[in-house]
Amino acid sequence: MSNAGEAADRLVTARNSGRPVSWRDILPLDRAGAYAIQDATLSQIGPSGGWKVGASGPEAEPICAPLPASGLLASGARLGPEFRLRGVEVEVALRVGRTLTAEDAALPDRELARAFDAAYPAIEVVETRLENWRNSAALAQLADLQSHGALLLGRASTVSLPSVDLRGVEAHLSVGDEISRQTTGGNPAGDIWRLLRWLIHHCADRGVPLSPGHIVTTGSCTGMVFAKERTSARARLAGLGEVAVDF
Repeated sequence: MSNAGEAADRLVTARNSGRPVSWRDILPLDRAGAYAIQDATLSQIGPSGGWKVGASGPEAEPICAPLPASGLLASGARLGPEFRLRGVEVEVALRVGRTLTAEDAALPDRELARAFDAAYPAIEVVETRLENWRNSAALAQLADLQSHGALLLGRASTVSLPSVDLRGVEAHLSVGDEISRQTTGGNPAGDIWRLLRWLIHHCADRGVPLSPGHIVTTGSCTGMVFAKERTSARARLAGLGEVAVDF
C-alpha cells in the first residue's frame, strides 16, 4: 500500500493517461486512509464543486467523496470515449445555500432544509481509474473518489426542499432502447437529512465546510445500469424534473 500522496499520484496519472492502476497499489488500510487519498487527489485535480454521499441502508454509516468542479455538467452533455465504464445512476441533488458548520448538523429537518436553495434531478456517471474494477476492494473504490466520473444536472426544481424524501422518490431511467427501470423509494439510505448531517460533520472535520453553490448528490434511486457507446440515458424524477446524458 502507498501513502496517500503516492496513491493520489497514481490515480491522477491513471486519470490523465487513460491507463488504469492496480487497485492493490492504492489500497488504503481503512476509511480514514481512503479519505486522505481523496484529499490528496483533489488537491491535484480540484477545485471541488460539491460532494457525493450515500449509505447502503438507513442505519449504515454513510460514505462520501468530493466532486471535481470540472465534472459538474448540464443535462444533455456528451461524454467522450474516455468514459469506458459508463455506469449510470439517477439521483437527487441539492445546492448549498450558505456555509454549513458542525453546529448546523443539530438543526431540525425543516431548518436544515432552508440551508439549501435548490434541488435537481441528476445522473451520476460512474467511472473508474482502477484495473479489474468489478473485483476491486471497496476501500480502493472509495479512495478513487468512490468511482465518480461526472454529474449531469437538470434544471433546478421548484419543489419545496423540506418535502424532499428519498423514501418516496419516483424515478424512471431509460438507457438506449434496451434498458428501462422504474422505482419508488429506491435509494437505500432512506433519510436524506441524516446523510446531510453526516456529510456536514465530515466536511467540517476536514476543514472544508460545505459552501454556497456546492452541489450535494445523495445516492442512487435506481441502482446502477451500464450504457453502451453511442447511446443516451434519460431520467425523470417525479416532482423534480428530467436529466439526460449522451455517450
